[in-house]
Amino acid sequence: MKNVETKITEAVKAIAEELYGQQVPEGMVQLQQTRPEFEGQITLVVFPFTKMSHKAPDATAREIGERLKEKMPEVISGWSVVKGFLNLSISSQSWISLLRDIYENPKFGFLPVRDDSPLVMIEYSSPNTNKPLHLGHVRNNLLGWALAQVMEANGNRVVKTNIVNDRGIHICKSMLAWLKWGNGETPDSSGKKGDHLIGDYYVAFDKHYREEVKELVEKQGMDEEQAKQEAPLIKEAHEMLVRWEQNDPEVRALWRKMNEWVYAGFDETYKALGVSFDKIYYESETYLEGKEKVEEGLAKGFFYRREDGSVWADLTGEGLDEKLLLRSDGTSVYMTQDIGTAKLRFQDFPIDKMIYVVGNEQNYHFQVLSILLDKLGFKWGKDLVHFSYGMVELPNGKMKSREGTVVDADDLIATMIKDAKELSADKVNKLEGITDEEAQEIARIVGLGALKYFILKVDARKNMLFNPEESIDFNGNTGPFIQYTYARIRSILRKWNSTIALSDTDAVKVELADKEISLIQKLQGFETAVRQAGQDYNPSCIANYCYELVKEYNQFYHDFSVLGEEDEAKRQVRLMLSAAVGQVVRNGMGLLGIEVPERM
Repeated sequence: MKNVETKITEAVKAIAEELYGQQVPEGMVQLQQTRPEFEGQITLVVFPFTKMSHKAPDATAREIGERLKEKMPEVISGWSVVKGFLNLSISSQSWISLLRDIYENPKFGFLPVRDDSPLVMIEYSSPNTNKPLHLGHVRNNLLGWALAQVMEANGNRVVKTNIVNDRGIHICKSMLAWLKWGNGETPDSSGKKGDHLIGDYYVAFDKHYREEVKELVEKQGMDEEQAKQEAPLIKEAHEMLVRWEQNDPEVRALWRKMNEWVYAGFDETYKALGVSFDKIYYESETYLEGKEKVEEGLAKGFFYRREDGSVWADLTGEGLDEKLLLRSDGTSVYMTQDIGTAKLRFQDFPIDKMIYVVGNEQNYHFQVLSILLDKLGFKWGKDLVHFSYGMVELPNGKMKSREGTVVDADDLIATMIKDAKELSADKVNKLEGITDEEAQEIARIVGLGALKYFILKVDARKNMLFNPEESIDFNGNTGPFIQYTYARIRSILRKWNSTIALSDTDAVKVELADKEISLIQKLQGFETAVRQAGQDYNPSCIANYCYELVKEYNQFYHDFSVLGEEDEAKRQVRLMLSAAVGQVVRNGMGLLGIEVPERM
């Protein structure tokens, strides 16, 4: 399917080559939407062609305009020249033909994924098994999932992965606290989700540890740093970590049991958010692989060992500093783990591109990782992408988690659904034959849509403030506004309750109004939005495109009757236009992981 702009671009290239005897370079044909004060819909920027024509811009524009009208009479209905710009009026039949193509293609804007398409791996989430997911994880998961859908829509094979940080001193803190104060408590006995239960013990450890530090400072006169090292609890946690490293069966059994509780809790949260993974890696399985790769790099002279036995990479030649890879006692650091994970992933999949969805506080880490992976021979190492995003916060005092320090993901999801139910109750209750289950499902779709859209409409690189009340508004640039427009379109089509059928004979009778043409042009722009989002790794392109599209549709709906239009051919065009907008909205929001309700 060639859209109108593609046809014009090809024709302009052919005309310029005929008229001026020169090859037209890629990108020289620049088409824009005609400014509203001028006649036409598509404008050709003529200035680049004046070097070929050796004529003034206006003369060059007239020359190209005349030939375009001769070559494409069925597409170009008229043209005019304004200060070196060639404004083209496109025939209604061309726009209707484009509309029909969009309507008949359920995957309009998406590129096909083939067996030989590039394989893109996307890592996101990366939780620790000592606490539940929080607001920061919500942004990470939503960005990772949306990016995966966008990359697939751009014709890539995609593998979604997660690396779970399931080992280390922070995990031992929760384990030790549970042994000391848990009295055998389990998710089943307490009625708590596993991740929340373990998170509570992590908080309990910190509370008791701070009390011990305070006592050592006040009663034994230690300075605070010394007290933090000498506190009995932290010493016990370190001893437990050593036993874990030595594969102590008792410690390992407890570790496995508590981690399983956490994984079950995470799975519930992931399901509620609508995200999933094709492959999950665990730090406990990758850190030894990383140590092995570092030793291999040491043998090849990429790294060096200091007198204390620690291993380092000297990156001063790359404009960075020296980076620790193994401590003097042989234990690994985060960089070692990432190298080990990369090794396992490369064994598992023939990766062409690796994208890490990680906050911007890790920018330097990924600069270093890229260089190290390249040195170690990973073909995608040099070109790995760090999808760096900013922090997300809530207005002070809003929806604090039970710990009082971070915003819990489960609390946030539940509150959004509850707010959606309360705010949309008057609308939903007016729906004929609505059941309580259906009303609850609409609230879930709207509440999560509000959360996801508000987060994803912002450029990921920016820090953002998530305002729950603003996000769930049914007006403005919000998820519910877009969902409500989709539901309105579905209502129109249900009332029509018949096939949309526009014959070629009827189509030629229809002269489109400017607003209808503008809406078809906006629909055509979905392809560009999808390509741009993939090229820039920027899901917000899709979010803001969907908003602009429904805003344009609502203006059209305000000014024109759809079902009440008496002219049958015009009514069919408007029904097709409504259905195509609904289809593109559903697909666009789907790329963001946002559902759209049939009724609302």
